Amino acid sequence: MPDSPLADSPYEVLGVASDADATELRLAYRRALRVAHPDTGGDPARFHAVQRAWVLVGTPAARAAFDRGNGGGAESTPATWAPAAPRPRRDSRPLARSYGHPGGLSRERYLGLIREWVGRGAPLDDPYDPALVRGAPRDIRHVLADALAEEATARSLSTLGIAYTIWHDLATDAAGHGLPPKLDHLVLGPTGLFAIQSEDWGGPVALKRGELVGEALAGERPIKALAARAKAIGRAAKVKPTALVVVVPDQYAAEPLELGGTYRGATIALVRSSRLASAVREGLPGSAHLGGTEVMEVRSRLQATVRFA
Repeated sequence: MPDSPLADSPYEVLGVASDADATELRLAYRRALRVAHPDTGGDPARFHAVQRAWVLVGTPAARAAFDRGNGGGAESTPATWAPAAPRPRRDSRPLARSYGHPGGLSRERYLGLIREWVGRGAPLDDPYDPALVRGAPRDIRHVLADALAEEATARSLSTLGIAYTIWHDLATDAAGHGLPPKLDHLVLGPTGLFAIQSEDWGGPVALKRGELVGEALAGERPIKALAARAKAIGRAAKVKPTALVVVVPDQYAAEPLELGGTYRGATIALVRSSRLASAVREGLPGSAHLGGTEVMEVRSRLQATVRFA
């Protein structure tokens, strides 16, 4: 799995230009390691990031591999953010019923933005080329990061089983604040009706007073936006979500599952990507479960009203 498009490159972690010579690179590594070392009051996470950066570019072979687009070192396969090819299943357990195209709209937006940034008429052989992506403005990389997050969530949710129904990339009439006003995922099952937003801001976030906070958010209010989108869909179908969930890459949430109170009866939660499927399968603490008849009724209403972005 390649790094997020929003992740700092090894050169950025070490604080040098990508064309720094070997001596500059070595001095920068030693300096960064000394500053970040936990024994001298540094940040352990930063210390590990510096060490990993050196693994990726610290030797001529590793650096050459990274610069060619290999994000995992000289011996790993090349990093790519292109859509993954379908993989054959290794078990016969029924999957959750799924509708829509997770990450599809975000990928379309990314392709449009990256082509516009490169320039009209300019050749663009591979819009997912790692060197191209890393050089793009942050807002463009953010769109791609969100597409990858949505696809990862869809893979996780598909394992829930036949008792669950999932809709991806739902269109809503909620205010989009310049972004497509869509809901990434809606999950229905015996443990409730979950409105889920998959996000990757490239930095840590946490819940505070029912809203997400963190430097990487740059003023966004994700829970408020999620609630508005869920309300718009619920109003059309005459149903109410039992949970509002934001799912982020594991490294950006301090806890696997963090609760943030309720909003109009729906439990608010911030969930690590690796914890999402089990959180939905178990149900969130304080969130209402649904009976079999109720699940069927809600599913029928949603199937009759859901539109895809």
